[in-house]
Amino acid sequence: MSWWEIVGWTGSVLVVVSLMVPSVRRFRILNLTGSLIATIYNVFFEIWPYAAMNGAIVLINIYWLWRLSQQGESEERGYSVVAVNDDDSIVQRFLSRNGASISAAYPQFAKDALIGTRSFLIMHDEEIIGLFAVRLGEDEKANVVVDYVTERFRNFTPGKFIYTNHKLFADLGVRTLLLPANATSDVAYFRKQGFDGDIVLTKSF
Repeated sequence: MSWWEIVGWTGSVLVVVSLMVPSVRRFRILNLTGSLIATIYNVFFEIWPYAAMNGAIVLINIYWLWRLSQQGESEERGYSVVAVNDDDSIVQRFLSRNGASISAAYPQFAKDALIGTRSFLIMHDEEIIGLFAVRLGEDEKANVVVDYVTERFRNFTPGKFIYTNHKLFADLGVRTLLLPANATSDVAYFRKQGFDGDIVLTKSF
């Protein structure tokens, strides 16, 4: 297989893979990359109809990525949290539907983990997309029990909405959040949200 054949196949594979990605932003980035590679390939071999088509797709992806970057805070305004009890039927239904995924993200999470916590459903417009819960402690501290959103919304925006919501934590009387590093399979996510530490991740407000 020649070098140019590898280039052509790479572009095609990226376009196909992009169609399987649930995140809109990641879809656009992968689709843009694949289409750009395909455009270069088609121009080099003077396959003009496909070059024009892929070039148009590149421009469309650039436009929508620009639109996504402009939404920023307006996207965050689509999020909200609703206080719930751990035994509410809607919470139990959410756990039932997403239990395996939550356990993968939080290996120590058990069925009764929410008992005695302050729990919130994470909403995007009218859709339930996640669950956030903390266990209140002493000295204005609280332990994060779960911070989970469904796959389609895993772009850090819901987390940013939660962890910049100072009123939420002020109402709870919380100034510091704690999470043992071994309690989550995605330490990088919490670092992205401003948590520090090695053995115990912490975030102060």
